Amino acid sequence: MLSRFFLCIMTVAMVCGTAASSVGADTPKPASAEDLQLPEGKQTTLGLYVTAAQAYEMWKAAPDEVTLIDVRTPEEFAFVGHPEMAWNIPLAFVTYHRKGGKTEHGAKMNVDLVAEVETIAGPTDTLLITCRSGGRSAKAVNQLAAAGFKNVYNIVDGVEGDKVKDPGSVFDGKRMKNGWKNSAPWVYTLDPEKIILEEGASKPTR
Repeated sequence: MLSRFFLCIMTVAMVCGTAASSVGADTPKPASAEDLQLPEGKQTTLGLYVTAAQAYEMWKAAPDEVTLIDVRTPEEFAFVGHPEMAWNIPLAFVTYHRKGGKTEHGAKMNVDLVAEVETIAGPTDTLLITCRSGGRSAKAVNQLAAAGFKNVYNIVDGVEGDKVKDPGSVFDGKRMKNGWKNSAPWVYTLDPEKIILEEGASKPTR
């Protein structure tokens, strides 16, 4: 069953790979933060932005040349769902502990984020970074840019998208406006080779 699944994925990748000769021919013209009316928290030092729908088209055009990285927590990646081709390299991990009879939780930054990305991509590779709705991914893009990565796009609407703002709608306050889950295929299926569950857990692949 597992071998059949991977055979299917390999077949789809081969078919899609013949659809375009290069990433450049299908790379969307970068929009400015002003054009997209991006809040400061979604802006990056590289200034490369795409929507989830555009990111999916970029990957489809050249699946062997475009790498999608999801920087949400492993919990979000597993239980909310994710793009099937995505690597999960968290910006931060959720920590839990008991104190005074109560369970507390907080964020612990992944100090190995850049090192983890370096095991699957080089500084000139095309990377698409996503999170829930574009904030954490912007921070990850900035870290990668500081480390020398040049072609790193922030997916500005993330996986879940922005909230609907319509008091008259049953979807008011829900993340159903855009985002990968409302624009492109996604799954709950986990590939153990593409998910980082704890700091330093990756395996070099290059």
